[in-house]
Amino acid sequence: MNERAVYEYAVVRVVPRVEREEFVNVGVAMYCRKQRYAQVKIFVDVPKCTALDPAIDLELIYRHLESFAKICAGDREAGKIAELDQTERFRWLTAKRSTLIQCSAVHPGLCISAEDTHEALFKKLVL
Repeated sequence: MNERAVYEYAVVRVVPRVEREEFVNVGVAMYCRKQRYAQVKIFVDVPKCTALDPAIDLELIYRHLESFAKICAGDREAGKIAELDQTERFRWLTAKRSTLIQCSAVHPGLCISAEDTHEALFKKLVL
């Protein structure tokens, strides 16, 4: 029997106008220490984002999300934060902030395959 591992995830959101507190789910960041898994899956639904703010800067959003993904994966090109261990990177990325890119609260669960669970969460919460 396969052993279950604890994982944590947060929904990544685009908040076009922070003062309005409206958002679009654009990704899921997931971390599983036991399986050494830390990734983010991203999909930007442009019509939803522009419905909240027709003047939204999509290029800026894509740059921020690319940086988010690189940090999560530990890509050294992303700077000092990407050099932290997986736990520290995940905690930094999912910390509360009031910016264009925000995360939901962190939620725990149990999985056999972090990658399969991540894909299922992404389909359910973003697509």
